Amino acid sequence: MSVAALRLIRCQRLSTAGPHGVKKAIQWKHLRRVAKVTGAVVLGGCLFITYEVAALDKAMTIDTSAIVQEKYKSYMYLKATPSDRKENLVAELTHKARRELHKAARRFLEMSSKLLLQSIDERLSHLDADPHDVALWVLLKRTQSANQAVRLQAVQELADNHHWQDYQYQTAAQVLDERTAVSLARTPQVDLRFFLPPPALPDLDDGFSAEDGLRQLLASLPQSEVDRCVQYFTSLALRESTESLAAQRGGLWCFGGNGLPYAQSLTSVPSEKVESFCLQALVQHSKVQSHCDNIVASGGLQLLQRVYHLRRDSQKIQRNIVRIIGNLALNDSVHQAIVQAGWLSVLAEMMQSPHVIQASHAARALTNLDRETVTEKYEDGVYILHPQTRGNQQIKADVLFIHGILGAAFKTWRQKDRNTGEEEKDEDDYTECWPKSWLAADCPNLRVLSVEYDSHLSDWMAKCPVENQRKSLAYRSQELLKKLKMAGVGERPVVWVAHSMGGLLVKKMLLDASEDPDMSGLLKNTKGILFYSVPHHGTFMAEYSVNVRYLLFPSIEVRELCKDSPALRNLNENFLNMAKEKEIKVLSFAETLPTTIGPMIKILVVPAQSAHLGIGELIEVDVDHLNICKPEKKNSFLYKRSLRFIQEALQSYINH
Repeated sequence: MSVAALRLIRCQRLSTAGPHGVKKAIQWKHLRRVAKVTGAVVLGGCLFITYEVAALDKAMTIDTSAIVQEKYKSYMYLKATPSDRKENLVAELTHKARRELHKAARRFLEMSSKLLLQSIDERLSHLDADPHDVALWVLLKRTQSANQAVRLQAVQELADNHHWQDYQYQTAAQVLDERTAVSLARTPQVDLRFFLPPPALPDLDDGFSAEDGLRQLLASLPQSEVDRCVQYFTSLALRESTESLAAQRGGLWCFGGNGLPYAQSLTSVPSEKVESFCLQALVQHSKVQSHCDNIVASGGLQLLQRVYHLRRDSQKIQRNIVRIIGNLALNDSVHQAIVQAGWLSVLAEMMQSPHVIQASHAARALTNLDRETVTEKYEDGVYILHPQTRGNQQIKADVLFIHGILGAAFKTWRQKDRNTGEEEKDEDDYTECWPKSWLAADCPNLRVLSVEYDSHLSDWMAKCPVENQRKSLAYRSQELLKKLKMAGVGERPVVWVAHSMGGLLVKKMLLDASEDPDMSGLLKNTKGILFYSVPHHGTFMAEYSVNVRYLLFPSIEVRELCKDSPALRNLNENFLNMAKEKEIKVLSFAETLPTTIGPMIKILVVPAQSAHLGIGELIEVDVDHLNICKPEKKNSFLYKRSLRFIQEALQSYINH
């Protein structure tokens, strides 16, 4: 435009120098030139602007197909480089890192949209991606198949492939649905990177602790539909302050007999003890289905996460928390909430614990969450020792372990304790639970369960003012039969293994099952019973002083175990008749050594004549009452003979 103006000014100057006609001709001639130049400039500018707009539009075009799949976003996780290396590499790698990150992000967004929105077969040939990336997305797609066999195979291949990179594990963790994530968590030795960590919890308000949260949660739960002893101790926990709880000497002997330690001063009880006390009450509440919904709605899952991570050094507290999760998982309606609260990563990690008790609690919770391959449900006190993970081995029979008074689902069945004077042996040879370590290896196609009846509540009775009848054989028999039915016991051949009073409980359960049409399968499928020092005819313990007998057995059990008591005699006679009719195989072991009780007392708890049922073989072993069910090693006579009996009783089932 400036050039045209200069020309116009020049024309005007020339026009003043010449005649009028000449000026007019020169003026029109230059006007035409100005018009041409101006038009060219305007047209060129328009073309340039159009080109720039088109180029900018092309550069800013976004493929929105990836956004449609919001839940399938792929995030890039960056790991910090040590400062000394970073200083040397930053100048060289900055540009390259940016370029590669953008390329990788774009590639994953394109792949996710193409593979998850359209058929795989149509698109794989056009993908510009690493073969490992393609394989990952193919397997993730197959986990969503309508065919269960395809889904299970895809999960197994995901777990078996150990060549995934970190970003692939993290991408998969964000894509996995609830069903697939639970399946992976139950896969042996699965890589924990498949699971998202628990969501970050908000900071607690000043002056508000996890202990306060547990008490607040307990206060929000109804007191209906729970055991009266649970009501008693729940109200006690809520009513008393930390200081007054500490001041109650012996007033809290509950939940396993540990209680809260009495504080000689008015100092407060340690928070860990109070938390443990509250968690034991929550365990009982979590057994009531309607209370489970209240626990979840009140933020209980997040609160339990906080306490779990706060008490990582306390296996007992962690077990009780996972025990609560296992009870909650009995209700399908809360499965999604459990997964969203981040419990899968916690349970998968605990499953790989070297401690049998920790792993078994996690296995129970995960099995109750798994509705893909499991139809049974394992209520509180029924633990799976084998198989704890998914496998290809078909289960053909069940072996149930029932402990005695003051026993437990795990400690009763540990290997014999080693004396300090013995020669040091390799720690790898020792097992905390021989049915899980030895029997499962020798008979992999058996399901091995360990049952724990109300030993905790039994200890409560010393202080709980109500419901002493809970200790009776009749009550426990009915309670355990309901739990075993939920676990599917009786649908396959069964062998029972029982120690001490646990053997009396087995006999009572089978007699009760014979009178219940719904439990007829349990009696029909019972193929053998292995008794370890079971007092079929009573025990001399009941004839000793009150202090001694209370040391081993609570009062109700002592009365039921009196030598030649009418109740025991009727139980034994009725069971003998039934066992002979059903041709149930029986093997009994009897102790020959006295059991040391305290520093000065030694008692032969169950003599051989009382340990003999009247049918089957009786074998006397040179051990005491506590060690009769604890083999010294795997090649010991006690274990080898027990194994042989189980295999013979189930021979026609497990060998086919």
